[in-house]
Amino acid sequence: MTTFTPTPLLDTVNWPHQLRALGREQLTDLTKELRQFVLESVASTGGHLSSNLGTIELTVALHWVFNTPDDRLIFDVGHQTYAHKILTGRREGMKQLRIKGGMSGFPKRSESEYDAFGTAHSSTSISAALGMATAFKQLGLSRKVVAVIGDGALTGGMAFEAMNNARNTGSDLIVILNDNEMSISRPVGALSNYLARIMSGRVYNSVRKQSEKVLGVAPPILEMAKRWEEHFKGFMNPPATLFEEFGFNYIGPIDGHNLDTLVSTLTNVKRLSGPQFLHIITKKGKGYEPAELDPILYHGVTPFDPAVGITQQPSTKLSYTQIFGEWLCDMAEHDSRLVGITPAMCEGSGLVEFSKQYPERYFDVGIAEQHALTFAAGLAAEGLKPIVAIYSTFLQRAYDQLIHDIALQNLPVTFAIDRAGLVGADGATHCGSFDLTYLRCLPNMVVMAPADENECRKMLTTAYYHQGPAAVRYPRGSGPGEKIVKDFETLEIGRAEIRRQGKYVVILAFGSVLGPALQAGQELNATVVNMRFIKPLDESLILAMALNHQLLVTVEENVIQGGAGSAIAEVLATHALAIPLLQLGLPDKWIDQGDPKLLLQEVGLDAKGLLNAIEARLSSLQLRRSGT
Repeated sequence: MTTFTPTPLLDTVNWPHQLRALGREQLTDLTKELRQFVLESVASTGGHLSSNLGTIELTVALHWVFNTPDDRLIFDVGHQTYAHKILTGRREGMKQLRIKGGMSGFPKRSESEYDAFGTAHSSTSISAALGMATAFKQLGLSRKVVAVIGDGALTGGMAFEAMNNARNTGSDLIVILNDNEMSISRPVGALSNYLARIMSGRVYNSVRKQSEKVLGVAPPILEMAKRWEEHFKGFMNPPATLFEEFGFNYIGPIDGHNLDTLVSTLTNVKRLSGPQFLHIITKKGKGYEPAELDPILYHGVTPFDPAVGITQQPSTKLSYTQIFGEWLCDMAEHDSRLVGITPAMCEGSGLVEFSKQYPERYFDVGIAEQHALTFAAGLAAEGLKPIVAIYSTFLQRAYDQLIHDIALQNLPVTFAIDRAGLVGADGATHCGSFDLTYLRCLPNMVVMAPADENECRKMLTTAYYHQGPAAVRYPRGSGPGEKIVKDFETLEIGRAEIRRQGKYVVILAFGSVLGPALQAGQELNATVVNMRFIKPLDESLILAMALNHQLLVTVEENVIQGGAGSAIAEVLATHALAIPLLQLGLPDKWIDQGDPKLLLQEVGLDAKGLLNAIEARLSSLQLRRSGT
């Protein structure tokens, strides 16, 4: 159990108005206590660590300078907001972070008025902030809006779409680029900090505006002066030119861990009008050496001892992610046409080993899901065999590209869809609840869901050899422990298998829910079918089951609306079969964070829940249960 270090100064600060009552000289001590408290809290509960340790000074400075919650703070992705939550009345909530019924790991409007906008997916902050700033302008309110976006999130096209629109609105908007990988610029130091203070200062910007008025009578000279300023900024720091072209006044880069510089610069920027772009440099894992040395390992953590650090224990079972990673390397050795694509999720999607073995065939396109799919389409159009490794929740962001660029053109792109179904601590924003629904309605798509590890490998091979788009969706974590046969066996497309023969009731199970379906089927003496394919369905088997049973039950870890059960209902309707049908799946509501097993129990997708639901329907229909 984690021992918490005393935090006497932090104990006096539960709300931003209490923070703003502190003297500027006290802020450094506060950040030290806050960083230690974040470290010890996350070590106790688990959560995102590296990103939160890197934004301590920025969070304190923002709440000290700006009048929150009237001034709005929007954190892109939002996995770096623990310090923000602690300073906005939710310190006690850290004890229940990301636990069912507890505090979300991301900003959430229903949780606090200080969470101005719900975030968890990338690259949305500037668009939302611009909308708020424009609304304040329309309403005549003099409030400030600040978007904090990381250099990773800035790779998303939506961020640039918002910046392109910003100058046209005439709204006051502050964008802070939290550059924590030095992937954009390196010149950080005394000179850079000094120039940032000068360029964000009142005198400099007053002279700048007055010069525009004076030189406005001679447009060529004004244009030359603007170009000189741009070239000067571009010479001192190349990224300045890019953001100035979008109509932003670029300031920075500055040291994001230097509180004095941060407070001075933010105070100056707060007084400026129009779009402002402040570039700060921070370090992921700041203040905790293990996280500084390996920020990826400490990005998302389970509980650990901060005095020891993370000790990785070998798992007795392979996760579906690991199965995919091994299959990818095996198939790449077998077929030189294979290329792997990920939208900035190399570790999470299991591509680390592939990226090492086949670096020339590995493409991390950044947080740009739309580009990832159309890039894959281009590769496929020229004869290569692209594999897109992507989370279910992130594939939603590229739906038009999936439809227009891949499915419509029937291009052979394989989708390895991870984190299907309920994912646990990340909550509703990351659940893969909808992919069966949005995939199965597309012509040319083949959609599969494995019930075990070996079936997952077979399905990946089936998808790869299919001459069109195909998706394999699998859950987070490990399967039932089936022994994996390392070959390239394929499945007959659209063919299901009967796993248990019974009477009266037939359970059609899709993917990971086969295990509890078999348990319920044993208790009920029901027939259980491993459907394997959501599209195309094994219609002949479905019809045979419907003609020989009194109740047909579908089970899926996907929303019921439009899902696999709906596909079964369509088959029955097409053939005018009036057999009673019970569709079991995820309910029509948002499911928040919690242990996945407990969440499945809550929604009735464990063996007991299936049994109770089926017995209740049998009772209501006054049908027999064959086991009695």
